Amino acid sequence: MRHGKKGNHLGRKTAHRNAMLANMACSLIEHKRINTTVAKAKALKQFVEPMITKSKEDTTHNRRIVYSRLRQKEAVAELFRDVAPKVGDRPGGYTRIIKLGNRLGDNADMAMIELVDFNEIYNADKQPKKKSTRRGRSKKSDTPVAPVAPVVDDKATNEEEE
Repeated sequence: MRHGKKGNHLGRKTAHRNAMLANMACSLIEHKRINTTVAKAKALKQFVEPMITKSKEDTTHNRRIVYSRLRQKEAVAELFRDVAPKVGDRPGGYTRIIKLGNRLGDNADMAMIELVDFNEIYNADKQPKKKSTRRGRSKKSDTPVAPVAPVVDDKATNEEEE
C-alpha cells in the first residue's frame, strides 16, 4: 500500500531528484521554456511555482530560501530581477504545460513547460484588464448631463449655397 506517499519520485533517489529539479528550474528561468517529459514537467511545476511566489517580495530572507533550492546565483538574480516584476499581479499559475506528443526513441510523453507571462504569442491579443472593485456605487456624477447638439440654421446654409 502507498498511503501518504505523495509526489512523483521520478525513479530517482532524493538527492538526484532535488539536483535535477533545481537544474531544470534554473534552465526554465533562464530560457523561459524547456522541453521535457510530462512527468518531469509536472514535478517541475510543483517545484518552481512556490519560488516564483517567493520572488514577488524581494527580501534577503526570500532570496536565501530560493537560493537554497536553486543553488545558482545567476538564476536567483534573474528570477528576482526579470521574472518577479512581470508576474507581480498574477495570483498563481505562473507556468503552462503543453503536451507535444511522444519521443521517437522510447515513446515517452513529451511536454513543453513555459513561463506564462513570457509567451508573446498568447499575450499579444490580450489587453490589460482594468481593475474593478466590488463596490455597489459607481463613480459617475449624480446629475446626468445630456450632450448638447449644435444648432444648424437652414436659412444661413441656403443663402451661402446660392
